[in-house]
Amino acid sequence: MAPEHALYMRRATLVSLFCNIILVLIKSSALILVNSLAIAVDLGISFVGLIVSVILYYSIKLANRPADLIHNYGYGKIEHVCEILEGVVLIGIALAMSSQAVVHLLHPKPIDLPLVGFFSCTLNSALNFGGAFYIFKMARKSGSPAIRAEGIHYRMEGIISALIGVSFIFSIFLQANGQETLALHIDPIAALLVSMILVIPSFRLAKASFFQLLDASVEEESQMEILKQLSGHIDRFCEFRDLKTRTAGRNKFVEFKLIVPEDISFKKGYETVDLLEKGIKAGIPNCEVLVKMEPCRKDCEYWKKGRKCPYL
Repeated sequence: MAPEHALYMRRATLVSLFCNIILVLIKSSALILVNSLAIAVDLGISFVGLIVSVILYYSIKLANRPADLIHNYGYGKIEHVCEILEGVVLIGIALAMSSQAVVHLLHPKPIDLPLVGFFSCTLNSALNFGGAFYIFKMARKSGSPAIRAEGIHYRMEGIISALIGVSFIFSIFLQANGQETLALHIDPIAALLVSMILVIPSFRLAKASFFQLLDASVEEESQMEILKQLSGHIDRFCEFRDLKTRTAGRNKFVEFKLIVPEDISFKKGYETVDLLEKGIKAGIPNCEVLVKMEPCRKDCEYWKKGRKCPYL
């Protein structure tokens, strides 16, 4: 992996770690002052984010280790493990907090200082969206799925904080208009809504990461790049077979068989393989390519009709 990619990933994980520390401190203080279930849900999300940031920091260091005798294809899949961990834990928090929200709907409790809760959520949302912008930027530069997942987490947390902030404004409005009983239900409703919003993207994140662990093929864009490189040198080989691709974190692996004329020189065949490998690696970052040359079986139309092979 290029050194600059590792640098981008380290920057993203450090920003994530420091922002999560600040978010946990702000939300913990707000929870004590406001006594809001919705803020408790938001705090739980940030607390999980903080733990995942620490795990992600050390996982990225492990993922950057080169391949060795024990792990011949490197340690890239550790990134998908981090994504699954984050998705599963967030689902657990959403389910636990949704049950608490239902209890509070049946037995509502008043919240204190809703205006403090609003300003806290506004600050949290701004911090989350700012962090998401930077982390997504680093994810694009590094090509890391784990960093991208962290950016999704930050963006989702920013939306949640904004929704909770809106609920405080709504609660203040109802209290000002003499609707105290209805205002008591706003906080558990907001907590339930946030929990429902949290479940869907968390499940998608965990599901996608799980299938990536099962050696999923590279994305469509990379597949098209492989075909583009093959078509660019189609006059140098007969055909290709058994094209296989897989991903391991941000690393991609491509292998296929290249069918060349039986009488072609080794040098010319090697030049073709070298051109294809370099072209695919240039078009697909963090990619390893394995091409196996095989001789033509002389079962093509040129051979059957006794015509000269056009590839010699």
